[in-house]
Amino acid sequence: METEVLSSAQHMDFSLLALFLRASITVKIVMIVLLVASFWSWSIIIRKFIAFRAARAEAEQFDRAFWSGEPLDELFDQIGPAPVGGSQRIFAAGMLEWRRSHRQDGELIAGAQARIDRSMDVAIAKETEYLSAGLSFLATVGSTAPFVGLFGTVWGIKVSFEEIAISQNTSLAVVAPGISEALMATAIGLLAAIPAVIFYNKLSADSDKITAGYDAFADEFSTILSRQLDA
Repeated sequence: METEVLSSAQHMDFSLLALFLRASITVKIVMIVLLVASFWSWSIIIRKFIAFRAARAEAEQFDRAFWSGEPLDELFDQIGPAPVGGSQRIFAAGMLEWRRSHRQDGELIAGAQARIDRSMDVAIAKETEYLSAGLSFLATVGSTAPFVGLFGTVWGIKVSFEEIAISQNTSLAVVAPGISEALMATAIGLLAAIPAVIFYNKLSADSDKITAGYDAFADEFSTILSRQLDA
């Protein structure tokens, strides 16, 4: 009997696909959920790297144009009503409020500086929300995927022990296949969680740096407008 069990175990397929197909329906659902979460995490990571690179390039390009000595009104007219980048949108928000704060006789409406600052703050908040979109999903996957995988493993081991009790055979050749199928769930959970945690920290730091650059630009722009207001 034991010889037959060992012989069948030797010819058993232990590939990842075979382990998945032999797993119970609950473990299969856990694996599928984790694979989908991993795929979606990687799609967010790739999109964020592309978006952050574009944001940094746009900020550098606009910074050169802003400090080139060109009149701000001309720069605002060149940008037009549909700015294409975060720095341009923040600048446009400030300039739009600056123009709206002038009466027809050319005098400024009281409280212009505060309104300009608030307009740029709102624009920065919108850019920050755009930059951080999706990062909460990475944090969720990074913190929960190992536990979801562990649940699949525990459930798979429970099923394996039930099969052992039914067959009344405690041979390692009987126990090992079921346990290997169950452990695959934990492996997939870690496969989803580790990149999510690493890139969440990386992308969060990049987002904070870009946002800090927007804040610094808004402060510099506000200082320039404040000089004109005082003059």
